Parts: sequence; C-alpha cells; structure tokens
Amino acid sequence: MITIQVKRSVKLLVDKSILVKAAQITLGLTDHLNKTDVSIVVGNDILLHKLNHQYRGVDATTDVLSFPSGEIDPDTSDLYLGDVVISLPQAEQQAATENPPLQDELQLLVVHGVLHLLGYDHHKSADKQRMQSVQTRALQALDIRLDLRL
Repeated sequence: MITIQVKRSVKLLVDKSILVKAAQITLGLTDHLNKTDVSIVVGNDILLHKLNHQYRGVDATTDVLSFPSGEIDPDTSDLYLGDVVISLPQAEQQAATENPPLQDELQLLVVHGVLHLLGYDHHKSADKQRMQSVQTRALQALDIRLDLRL
C-alpha cells in the first residue's frame, strides 16, 4: 500500500494519484510492488531543512529525502520500505527553472526517493548508472521526458 500525506503547510495542486502511480511503477520495475508499503509525505522547505540537518547533518533544505525502514507489518506480513519526504517548494522551483510540469517533477522525486528506499544510490559511478537506468525506465513508463538528475 502506498500512502500519501500532504502537510497542512503546503497546498498540493496536483492529483495525489500521480504520486501513487510513480511509486507503483518504480516498485513494479524492481519487483517490489506486492506486499510492500511506502509512505510519501509532501511538506515544505522548513520540514526538509530540519530533517536534512537532523538525519544527515546537512544544514540546508533539499528536494527529497528517503528514510528506509525495512520493518515487517506483523498483521499483514507486508514489508514497510519507509518514507519518502518531498519539499513542494523545491519541486515547484525546480519545475519553474527546468521547465517540466510540476507533476512531472514530483513524479521524478517520488521515483528517485523510492529507489533510495530500495537501496539504490548514486555516489559511485557504477551505482549511479544502475540507479539511473531504473529511474529512466520508470520515467519512460510514466511518459515523462526529463533530463535526469542524480
């Protein structure tokens, strides 16, 4: 199950179902769609700045953070992958600067965040290529044509 939470501090002007679809496609491409739970939180820069500082030691805002869990729900036996937290103002700014529609930018951030929950990374060249390959396939499945940023 994929849950979406929009913080009161932001007004999401796109349908939440597009975020769910982006997560579902990413999970499907990586064979994790069934029996897997993910939470997506859409918040503001203050929230992302605070989380980035608290958990990564980086005193700045960012567009997306992933918090892997890996816990098993004792009632359903589903794997809770974790949380993807997105800054709506950062997504809006990136969409305005790079000219994709906001919904495409948000879907890119969901795909990117879910891949991090699944253990994908982009710090080493080989890891970056592996992550970029799956990210590209997910965006193509969503019919999104963006310059891919990792």
